[in-house]
Amino acid sequence: MEFDVTVRYTNVPTVVLVGRPNVGKSTLFNRLLKQRRAITDPTPGVTRDPVEVQTFIAGCPLRLVDTGGFKLEREVLEDLVVQKTLEMVQRADLIVLVMEAGEITTEDEEFIEHLRPYWNKMIVAVNKTEGGRRASEAWNLLSYGFKELYLVSAEHGDHIRELEEAIVKHLDFSRVTVEDAAGLRQIKIAIVGKPNTGKSTLSNRLTGTEASIVSDIPGTTRDVVEGEFSYKNHHFVVLDTAGIRKKNRIKEDIEYYSVKRAIKALDEADIVFLLIDAQEGLTDQDKKIAALAHERGRGIIFVLNKWDTMPKVKNAFEATVDRIHFFFGQMSYAPIVPISAKEGTGIDKLLETALRMYGQLHKTVETGALNQALQRWLEEYPPPVGPKTHFKIRYAVQTSANPVKFVFFVSRPQVVSAAYQTYLQNKIRKDLGYSMIPIQIELRPSRKEWTQRDRG
Repeated sequence: MEFDVTVRYTNVPTVVLVGRPNVGKSTLFNRLLKQRRAITDPTPGVTRDPVEVQTFIAGCPLRLVDTGGFKLEREVLEDLVVQKTLEMVQRADLIVLVMEAGEITTEDEEFIEHLRPYWNKMIVAVNKTEGGRRASEAWNLLSYGFKELYLVSAEHGDHIRELEEAIVKHLDFSRVTVEDAAGLRQIKIAIVGKPNTGKSTLSNRLTGTEASIVSDIPGTTRDVVEGEFSYKNHHFVVLDTAGIRKKNRIKEDIEYYSVKRAIKALDEADIVFLLIDAQEGLTDQDKKIAALAHERGRGIIFVLNKWDTMPKVKNAFEATVDRIHFFFGQMSYAPIVPISAKEGTGIDKLLETALRMYGQLHKTVETGALNQALQRWLEEYPPPVGPKTHFKIRYAVQTSANPVKFVFFVSRPQVVSAAYQTYLQNKIRKDLGYSMIPIQIELRPSRKEWTQRDRG
């Protein structure tokens, strides 16, 4: 059966990479994806949440999952990691047990015993055997009764093709169907915010899963955890990100890469849910996160989580809205939605707001209608008439949607004040139906001015 790699499929089989810490699962995950998706680091236990990505391997669609390492001696968080790994083992259509050639640890042996009930859907990849290194020791692993063994190097790419072919050979693709692209529109949501605001709880609530580990320990989420769900004939992809802290509080390389991944998720998203702990209130870090999303032209919804724990005081929400508008200055356009991710209250309103925002992000205005509106705006608030401040706006065009951007052709772009640009942005929002989203404006010299400059 042949598949089109440009098409998205549903009912694809799931392949899960498992093993003890530091055998190279995340490196192999990235190698199979042909991109740096999971965080890799020599420190054991870097991966915590299962990281799932739909991809193509050897031309076939499947869902590839990287999991946290199996450990014997565990603290509370590590116990949650192992629990998630074992849940993924049960879900898997195929398990790839990643091991390392050489001395077998007690963790390896204990994990092998856990996997024996799943022997018929498991193959073994022995990592770090580049150039035939320790091959004889690797083959000794057959003594554990493994049916298939593949000697690979995730770091260097040795024998990855053979592993890919083995993966595909063991999978059933008979239930795979093409996703109905006409029936579902995909919307990508990035859930961002400071640590411990409830991002993973909200992600799990939206997807109806327990994909993200929920813990009171700050910094639990490291990789971006991707999930999916459908709502009112729209397909949502949720990106649960690591908590973004101040640079001077990032003390380890792993957290540095976690934060970089979280910021990169803003580039992939259509809409950003900025989670704010309603009990804690607003911080400067919230403002910086919002600025990152605003600069990228992303739709932003301020999500007041844990609202159910707030005192039942009259006009409490209105007072909070006023504080947010004051704190975030020029971002009064961004909707504010109170929810409880834990209890599930406010979720429908949050998704309805996201759908309206998505519509505005993809809205386009014809050039004729835009310039008719521009003439009205110029009459309502004419440009200044002073010799050093006067300018003429010749015409305007919308150059992109999502992010929404307009270009104004102006006689003297350099003298147009920030206040007048804000005026234009506000008029676009009010008159053209972009009330909930950031508007990007670019000023360019009009063609007449270019011609005069060329002659000079």
